[in-house]
Amino acid sequence: MAASIVVVALAAGWVPGSARADGDPASDVLVTQTLFLPWDAGVSAGQQAQLTALLREADHDGFPLRAALVASSADLGSVTELWNQPQSYAAFLGDELSLVYKGTLLVIMPDGFGLYRTNGSLGPEQAALASLRGVVAGASLGSAALLAVQHVAAAAGHPLSIPRGIRAPTTASGSPDAIAWIVFVIGGAVIALAWAGSLRAQPLRVRVPRQSALSARKWTP
Repeated sequence: MAASIVVVALAAGWVPGSARADGDPASDVLVTQTLFLPWDAGVSAGQQAQLTALLREADHDGFPLRAALVASSADLGSVTELWNQPQSYAAFLGDELSLVYKGTLLVIMPDGFGLYRTNGSLGPEQAALASLRGVVAGASLGSAALLAVQHVAAAAGHPLSIPRGIRAPTTASGSPDAIAWIVFVIGGAVIALAWAGSLRAQPLRVRVPRQSALSARKWTP
């Protein structure tokens, strides 16, 4: 039982912080990372690797770009009133990050895009995103994000292409759901081993009823 409690405690600590909702989860993540990707975005491991590669390439090409995918109002933490308002949320999020990040910020929601930069015009980039609205209608959030990143960077004079041969992340660095299942299996194995050990130390005793004296006595004529 003690071992199973430890496993459950470790499971709680292994779930990434981006899954928790606080004042604004994206602002916590984008302080040090280029991509905010909540667990409910439905983005495959391959698309996640492609997005990360594109954002890295943009930064190396002199165009710092960070992206926040927002799949539901729960991903906004305590600012759920900005749901379905990607441009307003981009301005809010960009202002929160302004002390540590001055580059371009892209927000992708199911109903559209938002773009923010502390200084400088965003006219060409905004026009590029506007041209995408009909293209990404009904597309997955991951596909919309990949197209948006490429169009924004190209409009700023930094064309990007998804590098070939990108390998998807392994299960060890995968989604919270995969980690939770691994922990569940390990916990079940620990409990089963502990139960088997207790049986080996104290085997079950089966009581056999004693024969009665009458049945045990040999009958004689």
